[in-house]
Amino acid sequence: MRQHRLAAAMALVGLVLAGCDSQTSVELKTPAQKASYGIGLNMGKSLAQEGMDDLDSKAVAQGIEDAIGKKAQRLNDEELIEAFAALQKRAEERMAALGEENAKAGKKFLEENAKRQGVTTTASGLQYEVLKKAEGAQPKPSDVVTVHYEGRLTDGTVFDSSIERGSPIDLPVSGVIPGWVEGLQLMHVGEKFKLYIPSELAYGEQSPSPAIPANSVLVFELELLGIKDQPAEQQAEPESEAEQADAKGE
Repeated sequence: MRQHRLAAAMALVGLVLAGCDSQTSVELKTPAQKASYGIGLNMGKSLAQEGMDDLDSKAVAQGIEDAIGKKAQRLNDEELIEAFAALQKRAEERMAALGEENAKAGKKFLEENAKRQGVTTTASGLQYEVLKKAEGAQPKPSDVVTVHYEGRLTDGTVFDSSIERGSPIDLPVSGVIPGWVEGLQLMHVGEKFKLYIPSELAYGEQSPSPAIPANSVLVFELELLGIKDQPAEQQAEPESEAEQADAKGE
């Protein structure tokens, strides 16, 4: 997080807060009003995700009012820089603590998961189980494959799903996270695996989005539908919704 990013977020939230005393006074009829609400909503979510859920909304609104009214600053620039630095440090400390908690929880999850029947652990630490077997071709690192997938956190939260979107995707085997690179090469066309990917084989400390906290173990149901440029008869049809439900034991 950068100081200017935090300042911009606070300012945008302040614009919304300064313009209303309560929810009942806000009209959301025109495109501009709806967009204004959306800006405030998105910025509020962003600030909460970054641990800024204790900001003083009245102070934010006062800053906006002083700036628009061209009034004298109540704090000098040095005081503001010091305050932003303190918030940045606090946010970094919170993220580091959360990352440590996730790493410990992920290690425990994988240790317990490895004991389950049907789960195989590879030398890298990747764990997988075969949900549906097939005898199709196996992809190489240089191949482009067609897959259907659903990604979850260990608590079951879905963070990405081609199944929900109703459209398989094409991707290069060597162009994905290490856990997928390894897992895809273990699969045959037509097979469906469940991959349990340690954080070091996924995104590690660098989260690609707020939906995936740092140091998260990722769980994917992955179906290999085909390898590009392979004969049509070697390609698999994606499972029906009923088959997907059966595989999940629903």
